[in-house]
Amino acid sequence: MEFTAKARFVRVSPQKARLVLALIKGKRVEAALNTLAFTNKGIAPAVLKLLRSAVENANYLSAEKGLDVELDNLYVKNAIANEGPRMKRIRPAPMGRAYRYQRRMAHIEIELAEKNKAIVSPDAETGAAPAKKAVRKPAVKKVAAKKTAAKKTAPKKAKK
Repeated sequence: MEFTAKARFVRVSPQKARLVLALIKGKRVEAALNTLAFTNKGIAPAVLKLLRSAVENANYLSAEKGLDVELDNLYVKNAIANEGPRMKRIRPAPMGRAYRYQRRMAHIEIELAEKNKAIVSPDAETGAAPAKKAVRKPAVKKVAAKKTAAKKTAPKKAKK
């Protein structure tokens, strides 16, 4: 089961948001929360709030639908920042001119999933190591190319 949370029209460029999202992608929720709490970027508190919202969505849906979701097994499956609309602005420039610039916005989405529970094999209970087949490939011997000796030419004698 996957749980999502979205924040739309966030006043940050998507490139800056992706820097923070790359830090938490693939991590467990607890580690991601700690990372965001100590990340020194302006967008980190907004992403932290969004991650907490995704965890609460998972908690609510598990209670509402009767799913057995362990919040300790959740991890950040996907975290993306797409581009939102741009606000076009004008800055005064010298000699009566004007420079145009854009204020960017981002749509941030965080997707959580539950890690699969480890499958217990019969060997794990006894403590024995699972049997592995030893497959060996025949060794291929590489023959080095022979270098040819450079022929030295005798220096030409000058005539008198």
